[in-house]
Formats: sequence, structure tokens, C-alpha cells
Amino acid sequence: MAGNPLTDPNWATDFTESIIDTVDKVRDRTTKPIVMAARGLVFGLLSAFLGLMALVLLLVGISRGLINLLEWPLDHDSAVWVSHIVLGSILCLV
Repeated sequence: MAGNPLTDPNWATDFTESIIDTVDKVRDRTTKPIVMAARGLVFGLLSAFLGLMALVLLLVGISRGLINLLEWPLDHDSAVWVSHIVLGSILCLV
């Protein structure tokens, strides 16, 4: 039987729950995909930046190691340019 909503003791709770459910549905359809895309963009950029830094450090380490390895049979100046040629050739092939 329909009655006055003000006489129902649970009308405030029911009304609040319906508003919260509506807001949750709207948020799930609008804000949630945008937040997920933003997180993906941020984590992707962070991963790319850290990967690039690791690649640079790896190349520097390989270059320094190759120079130290070539200093045994060659002098320092010759070891530097030979290591640059070797590493440059390898990077060109890749």
C-alpha cells in the first residue's frame, strides 16, 4: 500500500542508497575508464623512460668493458676508437 514517504522510517536510507547507486553507476561508466587510461599512460611512459635509461647504461657499460678488454693488446687511444667501431658496427647491424 502506497503511503506517505515521510512516515516510512527507512525512507532516508532508501533514498540515500538510490542516490549512491546512481552516482556509482555514472562513475563506473565515465570516470573509471578515464582513470584506467591515465594510469596506463603514466605507467607506460615510466616504463619507457626507465627502459631507455637502462639501455643507455648498458651501452655505456659495454663500451667501457670493451675499452678495458682492448687495452691489453692495444694502447688506450687505439682501444677507444676500435671499441667505438666495434660497438657502432654491432648497433648498425641491429
